[in-house]
Amino acid sequence: MDFDETPKVRELKARVETFMAEHVYPNEAEILAQIAEGDRWQPPALFAEIKERARAAGLWNLFLPESEYGAGLTNLEYAPLCEIMGRSPFAPEMFNCSAPDTGNMEVLVRYGTAEHKRRWLAPLLDGAIRSAFAMTEPDVASSDATNIATSIRREGDDYVINGRKWWTSGALDPRCRILIVMGRSAADATDRYRSQSMILVPLPHPGVHVKRMLPVFGYDDAPHGHGEVVFDNARVPAANMLLGEGRGFEIAQGRLGPGRIHHCMRLIGLAERALERMCRRAQSRVAFGRTVAEQTVTQERIAESRIMIDQARLLTLRAADVMDKRGNKAARAEIAMIKVLAPNMACRVIDWAIQSFGAAGVTDDYGLAYAYACARTLRLADGPDEVHRNQIARLELQRYQGPESLTGGSASVLPIDRTPGLRRKPVWIA
Repeated sequence: MDFDETPKVRELKARVETFMAEHVYPNEAEILAQIAEGDRWQPPALFAEIKERARAAGLWNLFLPESEYGAGLTNLEYAPLCEIMGRSPFAPEMFNCSAPDTGNMEVLVRYGTAEHKRRWLAPLLDGAIRSAFAMTEPDVASSDATNIATSIRREGDDYVINGRKWWTSGALDPRCRILIVMGRSAADATDRYRSQSMILVPLPHPGVHVKRMLPVFGYDDAPHGHGEVVFDNARVPAANMLLGEGRGFEIAQGRLGPGRIHHCMRLIGLAERALERMCRRAQSRVAFGRTVAEQTVTQERIAESRIMIDQARLLTLRAADVMDKRGNKAARAEIAMIKVLAPNMACRVIDWAIQSFGAAGVTDDYGLAYAYACARTLRLADGPDEVHRNQIARLELQRYQGPESLTGGSASVLPIDRTPGLRRKPVWIA
């Protein structure tokens, strides 16, 4: 593994860092103020201004590996840029690199028709519209996606959609013009992994109703938010089906792998900023005659934070490297591992940062409470910890199925002789 950054990545990284310092960090407070004024569900004027600056600076659509549409970066090359963007909750959108648009654009690039790309991919890449992804449902355990019950039924030249989704992020954004819906198209399929499909639903659309926006620990995430959406005989052309009936899990495999890499790198950036704030705060506050930074408990937390962040980064870079070299499927263990590791790491680091701020840490003054809400949510989004841990365990157990080999490199232990008076070490056969 070689994680050295190429000259191209180093140059892009410096430009992204400079842009963040000049245009993103100084405007965070004003963006929040604009959201708080008037209609919270209208994007603040600063969004458009900063996005136009990023586009003019050539810092636009940096994702989409191996694509003619993006910057042509691999997952490994994009990872450090994604980390920098993750330091601010607003930054990914400024570079047109925010979820769920990135995943939806990847779906359209890989699986969309020429007409799909013309109608929806082009304006998404241009930043003229936004999108949403409807998969999770309130009435079933969606951690097992084969449970998804929303029906996608063929009627002549159309498909009719009925069901209820939630955590459909961005559904109420006035710029949201396309929704990718995953639902059951074959109720009696013998192969449950061929029972689901993905279909494109334009917004606004008859029969599609956003019922409410769901708060996350009290945060509504306006103007993006997370919607509960009801489909009531929503009818769309059959041409809106992606890839074909029963191909939903296949598409999900291609969509979720890169998305999880992006989530993890953004979490690493979030944790880095929390650690930075913890260190600055600890050095500036005095308690019991010493700075908080001189307290041993604080030093231990700072040290553990550095170790945990670097561990998460290295494992995430490895996952990106395996994806680039061997594909998403071959990297499923690495992707599952980072999806468990990174959110848990971020939760711990941010929690320690909150503790270093005392009561101020749980206010909105320093962004740590919101950062914690985001990190904690990502222990559920794109699959909960338990699902990923189960997959990691299954893949690990598969390595040891069948008879043990004396020459295959795995070690076997011979029984220890328990004869009284004798002490023998176990004999390892390589």
